[in-house]
Amino acid sequence: MKSKSIFVYIIIYMLVSSSFTVAQWLQTNGPYGGTVKCIAVSGINLFAGTDGGVFLSTNSGTSWTAVNNGITGSGLKVYALAVSGTNLFAGTLGGVYLSTNNGTSWTAVNNGITGSWLNVSALDVSGTNLFAGTNGGGVYLSTNNGTSWSAVNNGLTNTSVEALSVRGTNIFAGTNNGGIFLSTNNGTNWTAVNNGLTGNGLYVIALAVSGTNLFAGTYRGGVYLSTNNGTSWTAVNNGITGSGLEVNALAVSGTNLFAGTWGGVYLNK
Repeated sequence: MKSKSIFVYIIIYMLVSSSFTVAQWLQTNGPYGGTVKCIAVSGINLFAGTDGGVFLSTNSGTSWTAVNNGITGSGLKVYALAVSGTNLFAGTLGGVYLSTNNGTSWTAVNNGITGSWLNVSALDVSGTNLFAGTNGGGVYLSTNNGTSWSAVNNGLTNTSVEALSVRGTNIFAGTNNGGIFLSTNNGTNWTAVNNGLTGNGLYVIALAVSGTNLFAGTYRGGVYLSTNNGTSWTAVNNGITGSGLEVNALAVSGTNLFAGTWGGVYLNK
């Protein structure tokens, strides 16, 4: 899985702040636990997942505190974070962890996810359903806050899942060199929706939804747009060149789309 650098996720946090403008960028004071690979916001709490565990800021990044009690070993490599009510989930190289107290303590919740499939690279929430994308084990579903998991991979012919995105009743999974798959029944069945995705465009690292538009960020293929739930895709890379075509993250703010890339941050209004 491609590493996602720190600036990408500070951007995503700022995008969801009501006071954010694009006039100026400020680097926050940390966290210093390695590359920041994911971020989540819950009320005033800002969580960052890194190569060295989870960090918490309650003051918009002015200061950070490691909150890893209960996370050990390979679990300290955190690839994904998701908030569901008062529950915070972390997807890691050592599986899924749950905190019910803003990261003060964590519990592994991996019943049903076994072996090498504990490498969890993506998380997303749809109502009471929690989905985990794994590097080689496909997609897992939990309907009880991670107490138990079931593989939901029927039709998912590429099981290296890099990204998940929920849009209403549609769940999209971006995969490593297998393109994008769609499920309309909570993962019971999947269908490839890759018309227009070619070459490097089949390596999907990020997904984002804006109204009726679905965007896919790819490795060296840039950004693709679908306006029909993935039935067809069009590259939308005018102005993005070179290393900018390696898209690590996407974020939507109003009518603005931001792409975090190895060539910096791009804005599409």
